[in-house]
Amino acid sequence: MSSATSTRRDARRNHERLLAEAKRLFAERGIDAPLDELATRAGVGAGTVYRHFATREALHRELYVDAVGQLQDFEVEVLAAETGWDAIVQFVDKLSAWVASIPYLPDLMRRVAENDPEGRPDVQFEDSINLILDRAKAEGALRADVNAVDLNVLVDMLGSLGRYGDEYLPFRERQLSIVLDGLRQRPDLTPLPVDSQAFDDFVEMTHRKLS
Repeated sequence: MSSATSTRRDARRNHERLLAEAKRLFAERGIDAPLDELATRAGVGAGTVYRHFATREALHRELYVDAVGQLQDFEVEVLAAETGWDAIVQFVDKLSAWVASIPYLPDLMRRVAENDPEGRPDVQFEDSINLILDRAKAEGALRADVNAVDLNVLVDMLGSLGRYGDEYLPFRERQLSIVLDGLRQRPDLTPLPVDSQAFDDFVEMTHRKLS
């Protein structure tokens, strides 16, 4: 193996270690935690951190891109669900658990939006969400007045339980069951009192105002 190949392999290993430690550090101390501490946790020098991430914003951006990639993986799983209702359950369950496991995600979304106001990669998921909504409604399993914004808000609400820390997460299933029961179609539903916000407006709002 050439020295160049070995150097590239070491660089990849350091990059992956820095990302893994950044996720743990930001979960504990927020996205403005000292990068010197990141270097210490990763077992590298401060110079190595800045060789991989020239600015804190570059690190934030890579973590955000990584998060969007995880959403794409969830999208494939959800669309492959056996029924429309199963897809709804998986969407709400898997995504809210994922959001709860990343307590710094709302701050990260807001910071990335500040640096790149035009960046809205999560808009790409609207068609897939509408697809599972239409499928579940056609089965008669999902209430007819629920839309993509409603599902995203419910995911955010359940995901916010992560702010309580790991101590509460074992009890998340209680709130999940309540939410899923509220989504089911049945004869005695209370009509939703107002029209929904447009999906694009919702995405813009979450990037601008989440904290």
